[in-house]
Amino acid sequence: MSYLLKRQETLTSDDLQAALESGNPREAARVILSAAKEGLADGQALLGQILLDGHGIQKDPALALTWFRIAADNGHVMARNMMGRCLEHGWGCEPDATAAAQAYRMAAEQGLDWGVYNYANLLATGRGIPQDPYKAFLFYRRAAEQGHAKSMNLVGRYYEEGVVVTADVSAAFDWYKRSALGGDFRGQYSYAAVLASQGQLDEAQYWLCEALKGGNLKFLRAARQALVESTHETLRQIGRDYYQRSVELGDETDRAAYEQIRLLHTFV
Repeated sequence: MSYLLKRQETLTSDDLQAALESGNPREAARVILSAAKEGLADGQALLGQILLDGHGIQKDPALALTWFRIAADNGHVMARNMMGRCLEHGWGCEPDATAAAQAYRMAAEQGLDWGVYNYANLLATGRGIPQDPYKAFLFYRRAAEQGHAKSMNLVGRYYEEGVVVTADVSAAFDWYKRSALGGDFRGQYSYAAVLASQGQLDEAQYWLCEALKGGNLKFLRAARQALVESTHETLRQIGRDYYQRSVELGDETDRAAYEQIRLLHTFV
């Protein structure tokens, strides 16, 4: 059934959800477009997202940014955060880290954990705003306390490395565990590394496999070499799996890297 054929004057957020769950990207896009034109902020934010992704509609990052702005002006906090993402990375515009920082800060002030996290990233790197490692830590911690799993992993790293805070291995381990349980693949890897160092190889193996399921190519490339060089055969086997997944997601350089480690390491 076409959701656009409903006999009602105004689409609702429930209509958007139903369209998204229909399994028909083009139909969902039509519903979202109609809702956006009617002024529904959720529809405007979703329209920005599908335009950015090209999901059920022609990809158009510049128009996506326009709709994120409209939704943000209508009070949609995630749209404000997505404005920042577009501005930071140059999606549909010239990169502007200063404007991105402002968008993230506004989203953070409205309580959005992703806004807090993204603002912390710019503070940590000094992009668009003066670099401030301690303030970055405070923002990561704030997002982590809101339940943001990626921030939990970074807070753990601050404590493990003793950066701007007193080193505290126990606190680091706790934050890594919380991040892993929260579903962040980097947190799962960090937690697994600590478990492996403690000789808890079965549990470490479980979390490394979880990280493999959700990890992106950049993460896999960074993690795979240490695993195949492990003194534990189980972890070396998982390292091979990381290389194989990199081949699936990557390019010829990943295939070449995999062939090289096959020559250097013996796998069962």
